[in-house]
Amino acid sequence: MKRITDRLLVGSFAGTLFLLSAAFLALPTERFSELENRYLQQMPRLTWDNLISKKFADETERFVTDHFPLRADWIGVKSAAERLRLQQENNSIYLGKDGYLLEKFAEPDYNKINAYAEAVKRFAAKHPEADVLFLLAPTSVGMYPERLPWKAPNYPQEKVNARVGSVLGDSVDYLNGFDFLRPHSSQPLYYRTDHHWTTLGAYYAYTAYAATMGWTAAALDEFEVENVSDSFLGSFHTRGQFGGLNPDIVQAFRPKQPVGSEMYVADTDKTYKSLYAQEFLAKKDKYSYFLGGVHALSVIKSDSGDADLGKLLVVKDSYAHSFVPFLTKHVSEIHVIDIRFYNGSIGDYMEESGIEKALMLFNTATFVDNGEILKLGSK
Repeated sequence: MKRITDRLLVGSFAGTLFLLSAAFLALPTERFSELENRYLQQMPRLTWDNLISKKFADETERFVTDHFPLRADWIGVKSAAERLRLQQENNSIYLGKDGYLLEKFAEPDYNKINAYAEAVKRFAAKHPEADVLFLLAPTSVGMYPERLPWKAPNYPQEKVNARVGSVLGDSVDYLNGFDFLRPHSSQPLYYRTDHHWTTLGAYYAYTAYAATMGWTAAALDEFEVENVSDSFLGSFHTRGQFGGLNPDIVQAFRPKQPVGSEMYVADTDKTYKSLYAQEFLAKKDKYSYFLGGVHALSVIKSDSGDADLGKLLVVKDSYAHSFVPFLTKHVSEIHVIDIRFYNGSIGDYMEESGIEKALMLFNTATFVDNGEILKLGSK
């Protein structure tokens, strides 16, 4: 009897592995996860360089994890189990105070941070004719660690931002987000359920950048503030699966003196007459209302920017999406590159496009885990 039971167990285990493997091979791979609000790892490229550097192995592991059959359902099951245990952390998201969800931030690899900052320095050194500025914004857990649950572990993002500043030194102009956001920390600078800053947080980043560039920033009373959605439950809510939270409000700051802008997206070879994509307000990812979400390369032209300021290149992560529209008051042509998806030479693109100003804008959590920034120093 025991032998029959053992055979059934082994057969069931082997059958399950076979079915999961068959499903993994048969099911189509997705590019974007609506559940996790992020792009998934695509099939890695097998090259000698990737093998030697272990990049192929790392990307293969992420590919298998991201495309595991019924991944979304397994995440839901795990979340439900954690809620039953009354746990205050799930999928690296903490249920914090004042209705905030906060992402776990562990001590990063400082060797990587140094390498990333050095890549920015090398890029600036290769383009001495260009004004290069690096802006590093903390995330909500960096700004509001006091809102974490009692005894929740957290590494101070101030230390990361300070290290980046010390590595950059005087070779690159540097804006530390703590310096311009902390004086306004009592205001809603970040969404409670999402990983982005609010439009107000982006506004204060704009005023700091404008001051550094010698521009006169538009005052808050020069904008009509419109609540475009009051039902935003963002990426932290999706990952944490905590119930009973109030949704966030998404706001658009529209200049009282309108700025006419259009955006060309090279990825799709389409031109849009607005920097805001209304259709995303009916979707889960409402933050993609700004600039229509992630694009490898886009070019924004405005009719009220100061042509004398020339062209501006913004190399960024998604924190820039609610920030860039403010710049149209000052710059008539803005080129926007997401370094995670743009595979060309950014230096060559600058030279070919006649761009002499570059802003690099990242949040701290993305920066410490974004090896793509090494592209800057290698091309």
